Amino acid sequence: MGDLHKTFSVCDYDLEATLASGQAFRWQRLGQGWEGVIGGRWVRLRLTKGGIAAEAAKPVRDWAWLEHYLQLHFDLGQALSMFPDDEPMQNAVAAFPGLRLLRQDYWECLASFILSATKQIVQIRQMIMLLSKRYGEPIASGGDDPAFAFPTIDVIAACGEAELRECKLGFRAPNLLGAARDILDEKIDWQQLPTMTSSEAREELMKLRGVGPKIADCVLLFAGGHQEVFPVDVWIERALQRLYFPKRRPGAKRLRKFADTHFGPYTGYAQQYLFHHARVHLKLK
Repeated sequence: MGDLHKTFSVCDYDLEATLASGQAFRWQRLGQGWEGVIGGRWVRLRLTKGGIAAEAAKPVRDWAWLEHYLQLHFDLGQALSMFPDDEPMQNAVAAFPGLRLLRQDYWECLASFILSATKQIVQIRQMIMLLSKRYGEPIASGGDDPAFAFPTIDVIAACGEAELRECKLGFRAPNLLGAARDILDEKIDWQQLPTMTSSEAREELMKLRGVGPKIADCVLLFAGGHQEVFPVDVWIERALQRLYFPKRRPGAKRLRKFADTHFGPYTGYAQQYLFHHARVHLKLK
C-alpha cells in the first residue's frame, strides 16, 4: 500500500533557506513545517533531529520523486569545499550552511521564472497560486485547504491572454502564453532539453517568447541541474557589485565574466548562496 509518512536521514539540510530562497514558489510555512506541491503530489515537510520528515496526503510506495526534488543524495560538502575562499562567499555559507538547490520540473520552473520578471517572491507565489487554483488539477491535500497541481502546458496554451491576466500576471501573460504555444508548436526541441549541454539548452530555451539569458539559466540550474550556470539578474548584479567591487562600477559584461570564472565548478550553488544571503542580510535596494 505504501506509507503516509517517511523520514529521510540527511545532515546539514537547511529546509527553510532552501524552500524560501527564490528558486521554487509552491511552498508555504505552517507552524514547524512547510506545505507544498511537487508535480501532482501535496507534501508536508519538517526538519527532525535525524533529517527530514515527510507527510503525504495519500499512501506513497516509492518516495524517489521527493528524494530527487530535494536532492538528498547531493554531496553538499564537496560543493562547499570548491567555493572560492573569499570573505563574501564564506559569510554566505556561514549564514545558511545547509542551503540546497532543488531539482524541479522543467515546465513549472520555466513558467515560474517567466512570471518572476520585476516581481518579488511573495508576488510570484501569489500569481502561481492563482494560476494553479484556476487551471491546475485538484489533488489530495493533508491540509485544511484544497491543493492544486501546476497547470500543464496544454491547459495554459488553450487560455486567452485576458484570462491569464485575471491571475494578476500583467505583461507576463502574453509571455507565458507564447512560451506554452511555442513548445506545443515544436518551436524548440523541448523533450531533448535534459540531454543537452548547458549552452545548447540555453540557446534552445531563448527561442521562446519572453525568455532571455537569466530565465534560461534559472531553468538550467533549478530544473536541469547544470551546476556550471550562474544566473545573473539585477539583484545578483547589485550583490556582486557591493561584495566584490565596492570601489568600482564594473559593467554587466565584466560582472558576467567574473561570475563565470570566479566561483569554480559549483558556480550555480555559489550563486544561490550569494543571492539568498544578499536578499536576507544585505537588504539590497
